[in-house]
Amino acid sequence: MGLKLGHLKAARVALSLVFFGLTALVFLDLGAVIPPAFTGGILYLQFVPSLLAFVHGAALGAAGWLFVAALTVLFGRVYCSTVCPLGTLQDAIGFAAGKRRRFHFRPGGTLRYAIVAVTALLLIGGSGLLLNLLDPFSAFGRILTDLVRPTVIVTNNIVAAALEQFGHYAVFRKQWAVLTPLAVGVAATTLVVVGWLAARRGRLYCNTVCPVGTLLGLVSRVSWLRLGINHDRCSKCRRCERVCKAGCIDLENMKVDTGRCVACCNCLAACPEGAVHFENRWRRVPPVRADQGRRDFFLHSGVSLLGLAGLVETNATVLQSKPTTIPEAVTGPVSPPGSVSIERFTSICTACHLCVSVCPSRVLSPSVLEFGPSGMMQPRLNFHASYCNYECTLCTQVCPTGAILPLAPEEKKRTQLGVARFIKENCIVLTDNTNCGACSEHCPTKAVRMVPYPNLLNRPLVIPEVHADYCVGCGACEYACPTKPFKAICVDGNPVHAKSKKPEPKALEIKIDASEDFPF
Repeated sequence: MGLKLGHLKAARVALSLVFFGLTALVFLDLGAVIPPAFTGGILYLQFVPSLLAFVHGAALGAAGWLFVAALTVLFGRVYCSTVCPLGTLQDAIGFAAGKRRRFHFRPGGTLRYAIVAVTALLLIGGSGLLLNLLDPFSAFGRILTDLVRPTVIVTNNIVAAALEQFGHYAVFRKQWAVLTPLAVGVAATTLVVVGWLAARRGRLYCNTVCPVGTLLGLVSRVSWLRLGINHDRCSKCRRCERVCKAGCIDLENMKVDTGRCVACCNCLAACPEGAVHFENRWRRVPPVRADQGRRDFFLHSGVSLLGLAGLVETNATVLQSKPTTIPEAVTGPVSPPGSVSIERFTSICTACHLCVSVCPSRVLSPSVLEFGPSGMMQPRLNFHASYCNYECTLCTQVCPTGAILPLAPEEKKRTQLGVARFIKENCIVLTDNTNCGACSEHCPTKAVRMVPYPNLLNRPLVIPEVHADYCVGCGACEYACPTKPFKAICVDGNPVHAKSKKPEPKALEIKIDASEDFPF
């Protein structure tokens, strides 16, 4: 029996490492070698993204959460011990902290139910902020995207620079990501809190803070196979209790709190007498007793929100003769292509930052307050950092929640995310009486066109003119505009994405002088 139980724990550890490694690879794929379809398969079983995608799309392909729920009904919280990457990260931190830790039984409190209920109430009220902060997959994604990935890029570029000195170019330099202080701060805080709890108290985060753990814990109370303790075999050596990172083994009463058990199988492998075993609980249904903790929670719980202040993007460097003075004052942010509308996007996105990781141009950045307080850290298009590639659809192919729907390349080229707005008072043509044309040169649809500009010096100047019907809001014009600190052209985000007109190609007018020897 000991050998079999040891194999069961080893199988769980191996499976959790596979899920952890594949999920981490999705976020840290610098070479973009993972096909988007494969990404969807890797993330299929992530509970919250799958649930949100199913609720808003009712598609069978987004029903991974149902599979997780079915596994929980049968075998308990195997999601927490194998599939959840944040759970595996906690196990790794706990393992690194050393084996001197000793766990003990901790009675379940009401805080976890309070957090779930407040999260649900905020969702009903239209705010997904708390869910975004606490969802384990999204929290893990932010840690990788905002903390680990930049470190990997720096390391990659240092290695590439070193190899270039010897004439080797096997390693390519990667574009640096624009970091948002708020997103980095939240990711760092999450890592510190989760890491400290894991090093000191095992899976306390999973059983107190994580809403997914609490929900699956409720489901696991009716699971088919649950851990039990054989009174006759148990010698109360407490080996099982000392390795139970969930603190759910009560040897005084010879019970296991199945609602908090994360199915790690540590106790099964540690018990020398085989007293800890699986029991078929469906043979006999015990009487249902009311959970007084949940009653107390609804009487005493409240909502406490933390105000977070953002930093304003500024750049004091000027390239023109004098700094511009008219702020862009855009009417609204630009949500990613495929998000359909800002309202829909902010209601589904969990801010996992997977789209931020795969974006090749690094135009997607975590927001501060652009989407409002409830949309903090949800990605937006930051045209001061870059622009949306006209041909690219990567972000539309990897979103696990369905907040960004798939778009075909031709459809994406006609999707109007916003409309460019020209601020004449900031333009170099007006302020310096010199030609520029950077915005028009970079516009892929030629929605920005240069027209003659009458001036007092009678110079042959041209100035931008925006044809809004052809604009797709890609931000290439805003990014290319050289004026500082305020741009002469900016993109106002569409609350609901529209469809632009298809650019009409113009025939080239080629004048041929037939008198020359080679008129071609």
